Amino acid sequence: MPRTKPKPEPTSQTPPPTGINGPPDAVLSLGEAAAYLRLPEQEVLRLVREQELPARQAGTEWRFLKAAIQAWLSQPVAKPKKDFWEASVGAFKDDPHLEEIVKEAYRRRGRPITEDE
Repeated sequence: MPRTKPKPEPTSQTPPPTGINGPPDAVLSLGEAAAYLRLPEQEVLRLVREQELPARQAGTEWRFLKAAIQAWLSQPVAKPKKDFWEASVGAFKDDPHLEEIVKEAYRRRGRPITEDE
């Protein structure tokens, strides 16, 4: 009987598994996220506390999705909100009645507007 070579076992075309929960670098620890962002860990925690940087706390540990960090980085930076006084400065500069109102306020207090008066 002629000799035949044994057939090789069929190989699977699917890549080997990278882990149960995805690639190992998809989820970062606090230290890894800080290194990735090139920030101190305390600054990363401040960003998390202020609800800016997406993260999850598991027990005492923090976990960050690398894709979520990348999405956060790609968002346009919002202009900081002005507090009331910063927003109000100059708001009445064009009010035609402002000078009259100021004079009346000083008159009611019994005080001159300037030292010269």
